[in-house]
Amino acid sequence: MADPIIPEGDGVAVIGLGRFGSAVAESLVRLGHDVLAIDADGELVQRWAERLTHVVEADCTSIDVLRRLGVHEFHHVVVGIGTNIEASVLSVLALSELGVGDIWAKAVSRNHGRILERTGAHHVVYPEAEMGERVAHLVTGKMIDFIEFDDGFAIVKTRAPRALVGRTLAEAGVRQKYGITVVGVKRPHEDFTYARPETVVERGDLLIVSGPTRKTEAFAALT
Repeated sequence: MADPIIPEGDGVAVIGLGRFGSAVAESLVRLGHDVLAIDADGELVQRWAERLTHVVEADCTSIDVLRRLGVHEFHHVVVGIGTNIEASVLSVLALSELGVGDIWAKAVSRNHGRILERTGAHHVVYPEAEMGERVAHLVTGKMIDFIEFDDGFAIVKTRAPRALVGRTLAEAGVRQKYGITVVGVKRPHEDFTYARPETVVERGDLLIVSGPTRKTEAFAALT
């Protein structure tokens, strides 16, 4: 068994080095975080050994193993196991019993997610479902980017509708008429600027819009 890994700064442990877990781990390393990656598959461990901070082959479901690795010393832990639901749930349970303060876990279904929450996960993510919904919003070209939050609130990047071109946001009454807020404007070849009531919308502008999901969808459909 490897010696305990004591993280420096805002350390993150990632359990499971499948597509999701490895992508999270690699991105965290790129962002400058100290990362401990754990997987029971020796081939995956070898594959990522040179690219991540610390990589260990170990049984992720064992509380004793995780304790010896010092996983409880990390500020955040991500459980990226998806298809092996038993291993996913047991890993989250072990982390919860270790007292880890911030547990993120991948789920492959709503039922899986509910079990993870009851087992101790603080945050449950549904990568496939969320990506599918995001692509559905982007595929028609009405939205350039789309982020939806749990409470039915969304942030959207979209082209300026023709009805707004040549008018200030105050004149167009965007908030009153459409129920959304224009947060910022990105003009071609210019820096992003935060929107003000006196901001004049020009043809070709990209707008960053926030508000209830259905209203941001309806606003983007005007383009």
